[in-house]
Amino acid sequence: MKSRIGSIELNYVVDGDPNLPWLIFSNSVATDTSLWSEQIPPLSSRFHCLRYDHRGHGLSDATNGKYSIEMLSEDLLALMDSLRIAKASLVGISMGGMTVLTLAKRHPERIDKLVVCDCGPAASPASARQWLDRIDLVSAGGMDAIVDETIGRWFTKETLAANSPIVEKVSRMIRSTSVSGFRGSANALSTFDLRPDLANLKVPTLFIAGEQDAVVGGTRVLSETVPNSKFVAIPNAGHLCNLENPVDFVSALTEFL
Repeated sequence: MKSRIGSIELNYVVDGDPNLPWLIFSNSVATDTSLWSEQIPPLSSRFHCLRYDHRGHGLSDATNGKYSIEMLSEDLLALMDSLRIAKASLVGISMGGMTVLTLAKRHPERIDKLVVCDCGPAASPASARQWLDRIDLVSAGGMDAIVDETIGRWFTKETLAANSPIVEKVSRMIRSTSVSGFRGSANALSTFDLRPDLANLKVPTLFIAGEQDAVVGGTRVLSETVPNSKFVAIPNAGHLCNLENPVDFVSALTEFL
């Protein structure tokens, strides 16, 4: 289904009983709603689950120009308003984690509980340069130009060696992302800073990261900054820990939620 948010339409999928509490999932860059397909069967019996595509991703409209994490968080708030969701628990991974954390800082009254996965506190000069290099690559060669490099960063060597079906699944998602959507999002990832007002966050928060993810340390730092938050490391998993170890991921979610 689609909902008009200002000048664009966002694609979304709803699962579960509408009488249950809302649980909203927010994606990483270069993925779509199918990122959460392993989580929906066990969680839709407990929650009214909403998945959506960020602008420029999946079946949502793309806009040209630079995006920001603040812009993406306002997209999510507008989607909640359009669907008359007064309050929900939010789960976000990577760019989606930055999005839901930013929304929670700006509108804590709209959040029941918060789960932030696999993201660090802020962009660094080195990481900003990497994202700008990726923008150059996709501008010249399309999304195919970054598939192998992205897959190599996101998954453990064990998953890659096993030629797991999830690798091809994510490869397809990357290739289907619009170039303008990736470029806009990459700009957001090159400039984000989650640190302001983080220590004042009162929303119950769980931080999750794959044990082998490069940003596991940064995710732990976020947890140490947010009062009374919890941190869980998911074993045998990298950046997309919900795909590599869905059993332990769902266990951590359900225990917290």
